[in-house]
Amino acid sequence: MASAAALVTLVMAGIEPAQASPGQYLTRSQFLQQVFGEAPIDSSSFIVDSELREQIEDVLNHRFDRLRVRYWRDGDTTAWVLDEIGKTEPITIGVAVEHGRVHSVRVLEFRESRGWEVRYPFFTDQFRGAGLDSDTTIDRSIDGITGATLSVTAVDKIVRLALIFDERVRAEHAEPAGPS
Repeated sequence: MASAAALVTLVMAGIEPAQASPGQYLTRSQFLQQVFGEAPIDSSSFIVDSELREQIEDVLNHRFDRLRVRYWRDGDTTAWVLDEIGKTEPITIGVAVEHGRVHSVRVLEFRESRGWEVRYPFFTDQFRGAGLDSDTTIDRSIDGITGATLSVTAVDKIVRLALIFDERVRAEHAEPAGPS
């Protein structure tokens, strides 16, 4: 009886028990609504050229087979919903970037049996305001989570890709310089 009461207390406090099953925490639509509000935002995409593919594969440390990358944009804010393998299963992660810096990171769906702690704000909020160094690494230290190394690495990779992709989109949408 005491363990049932403890479980109820954990759940009501928003804390998942250690044996929490993987699952969907947020839909893509819900994530986009958090980023952009109620106004509907159409998606766009860009083609991955060979130079960008090389950069992507450098970050991921594996092949990237997609020809296009989908994103959402409103003004200086872009949103990205991308998957990366944790240990054996994909983790779906949403990243919002504003003015070239991370605005928010959300784990939308987690399919692994371990490492689900990466979905909590104590971890994802570390990325807020982060940008890229010249070598495409995050420009700040991100604390890991004991026992969730592969999930932490997956989130880090996706955040880096979102920042790289945002740079590309901002360059494509930059106002051309007027005559001098």
